[in-house]
Amino acid sequence: MTAVVRTDVRRPATAALRILALAAAYYVAARIGLLDQVVVSGAVVTPLWPPTGIALSCLLLFGLRTWPGIALGTFLVIATLGPLDAGVFGNLLGNTLGPVCACLMLRRAGFRVELDRLRDGVALVVLGAFAGMLISATLGTGTLLISGKLPASGFWPTWSAWWTGDAMGVLIVTPLLLSLRALRWPLSVTPRWAEASGLLIAAVGISLLGTRSSLALLFLVFPLIVWAALRFQLAGAAPCALIISVLAIAAATDRTGPFAGHSLFFVMVNLQALNASAALTALLLAATVTEQNGIRRKIEDACRELAEVVDRLAPGETAHHWPPDGRPPRRKDE
Repeated sequence: MTAVVRTDVRRPATAALRILALAAAYYVAARIGLLDQVVVSGAVVTPLWPPTGIALSCLLLFGLRTWPGIALGTFLVIATLGPLDAGVFGNLLGNTLGPVCACLMLRRAGFRVELDRLRDGVALVVLGAFAGMLISATLGTGTLLISGKLPASGFWPTWSAWWTGDAMGVLIVTPLLLSLRALRWPLSVTPRWAEASGLLIAAVGISLLGTRSSLALLFLVFPLIVWAALRFQLAGAAPCALIISVLAIAAATDRTGPFAGHSLFFVMVNLQALNASAALTALLLAATVTEQNGIRRKIEDACRELAEVVDRLAPGETAHHWPPDGRPPRRKDE
């Protein structure tokens, strides 16, 4: 009986801690996101809204019961930005329903948090980012319009900026957080981790060059993403996409490099096109490589099992036809 009581007590306590942790992470991420903000038709929006990625990740990993943390975090952010009014409810509802509906749609589609299949990457893009964030952008912008804080002419510019900011939060932050689940720190320095360190250093250096130089060098970031996805899959591609996005947003906010001397519309379109292209390339290519690696491992396991069966049926035969590692022999033309 004592064990049952302790278990029953721990479950609500664990759930409450997760909700509070989500609210705190949401608030901190929002304050960081607000460091790079722009004003569109009198409304303050951000090119990248990290809290949406954090919220969706927590819902996928810990379940829908953590949704109060999103509402609490949103309330804390709004309370620190200005006086509370009737429009708070619309923002709370939109910021909470967006990730919740995205999570429900992903579950319905059979999404796996390992992101080890191409269909998982496509589902996160279409359902998690593009479709799910339609709700938060529509309710948030609609609340500003109804409350009189936004003119009717500014609805669509504000809505598009709101939607892209929330979608970028999902595309860039969610894969990064999901990839951390399988990350294992090495006990010693290995060549692979040395390569990973070199990749991150190169990502920072080339991203700074592309976003701060007046020359059109933004395309240089894509070989980095390909390198990261091929060699490290999501664990390498997701941090590279985040670095590229953060440095590009900082350059766009400062109007330096390729964003200097252009209108706000030009800057926002080119910035979000870069962010979306980098995030989509990193996510989909990493998922494809991971899926292909998984298929190869299954084939190798099947070959080993077949070799063991043949060895039991005809001892010594596998030594003549199969290498010691159990992999099938290569053809002469390979």
